[in-house]
Amino acid sequence: MEKIIFERAFGELLDKNFDTHSKYFDFDLKVFFELSTTIFEINKCLILDLNKAAITLTNNLLERLLKLALINNKVGLGAIPVEKWDSVFSETDKLFGSLNMWQTIVECTKEKLITNAETELLDKSIRDQIRNGFSHADSNKILVNVPDKTKGFIGNLSGELDLKQVEFNQKIFPASQSILIDNFAKTNASSYFEFVFSLLVKIESRLIEKEKH
Repeated sequence: MEKIIFERAFGELLDKNFDTHSKYFDFDLKVFFELSTTIFEINKCLILDLNKAAITLTNNLLERLLKLALINNKVGLGAIPVEKWDSVFSETDKLFGSLNMWQTIVECTKEKLITNAETELLDKSIRDQIRNGFSHADSNKILVNVPDKTKGFIGNLSGELDLKQVEFNQKIFPASQSILIDNFAKTNASSYFEFVFSLLVKIESRLIEKEKH
């Protein structure tokens, strides 16, 4: 495929989507500086309509956010002398580095870094449907709210047109699975990122407030 085709397509997507997403290039992180590059990458994916990539990377952003929240809550927000980095962060790495998403949700809830309502949403919707669904390519989890059965038509295009209506399970047929997952990603990628970005800002505020007391 010729380079000019990509240039034209990328230019059209930039014109179409930049104004919607450009605000997420102008953020001012007060705690989670390490997440800046990931936020930029996700936003670029959204501008280019790379929705499945955006969701997958937003999953990474969310899990990393929860672990960093626990780390910062443990060590505080003040400067740590270089000579103490190894001792301080070897402890937090042992405590939080290998936690799975459910464990980080539980720990963040205990530390009041996320609210009960956020915990419920993270556990019941995001963790199972979006995180596990996309991380494990599990279409049943992603499409849990899509009806099993759908109707279609088959026919012979050579000769007399004779269409026959058929019913099939769209959630187990690979071709329809792919279409449905694409549609899910297109519908949810942007709002999912916005939710995680908003959660990041809230957790930063909570960490800063805890540091004052």
